Amino acid sequence: MTATSESREIRIIRTYDAPLKAVWDAWTDPDQVAQWWGPRGFTLTTHSKDLRAGGSWVYTMHGPDGTDYPNKTLYLEVEPLARLVYDHGGNDDRPPMFRVTVQFAEADGKTRMEMCMSLPSAEAAAQARQFIKQAGGDATWDRLAEYLAKRLSDADKFVINRSFDAPLTVMFDMWTRTEHIAEWLAPSGFDTHFFRADIKTGGSAFCRMASPAFTIHGRFNYEEVRSPDRIVYTQQFCDENENVSRHPMAPDWPDTLRTTVDLSAEGPNRTRVTVTAEVAGPATADERAAFAAARGGMTQGWTGSFDKLDSVLAAR
Repeated sequence: MTATSESREIRIIRTYDAPLKAVWDAWTDPDQVAQWWGPRGFTLTTHSKDLRAGGSWVYTMHGPDGTDYPNKTLYLEVEPLARLVYDHGGNDDRPPMFRVTVQFAEADGKTRMEMCMSLPSAEAAAQARQFIKQAGGDATWDRLAEYLAKRLSDADKFVINRSFDAPLTVMFDMWTRTEHIAEWLAPSGFDTHFFRADIKTGGSAFCRMASPAFTIHGRFNYEEVRSPDRIVYTQQFCDENENVSRHPMAPDWPDTLRTTVDLSAEGPNRTRVTVTAEVAGPATADERAAFAAARGGMTQGWTGSFDKLDSVLAAR
């Protein structure tokens, strides 16, 4: 999410590894949108959808605690494969919360989505940003990336985005210098110690993450380290002698994951981080199912790490 505290607009930009028509269909087909719309753990029931200027989309979001959230979207502009403008968040008992403009554009087989949510005031926008953060609403756009990967290539991926108030070069250092990584990457309550690290293309690292409850070891093999915007590595749980072992709390967890970290500047002092994780190498059906089922926990874990990274950056 990109917006200053003074703005009454909330802007979101995502690039999806999918052709424009696939992204448009995922947005506009009720059967497809039900697969990804809303925060993690939410489901969706569409009651009616009339995709045209003057039409509406009437649906209910079902929270993981069983709470229902009725919604009615009113379409103001519908330009196929290019643009949607609609009022969002209202129903028969309340007016819309804000106006949304979404623009889609394809380049090199990928689709760029630019969204702007316009609220009545800066205060309303600040409240909306806080609500979206607490509800995990940003995960909606990550779930879309995961849905497209599954639909187009039958790939199970985990995706999470976060924007930070830091220049691109600083963010790259946070991911590639061990003294910084040790400050924030491990889950809350863990301390990190690197036994060795050679963070470059073809390099590797071995570390320990310890809490009062238990200790885990991990090995990282760096497939690509490209300054200032991309890091790709595989990771494995190991014992203290660097022998590959199972996750201590998940016996069906895959042996190896591949994580891709893409960094993009959203301004001179703001960087968006996109983390994509997937199973690497051979894995059983049970292991792949365990990975796909763990997206909620992975979101929680990465969110905790990103919160720590925010604190580290704020203290600089």
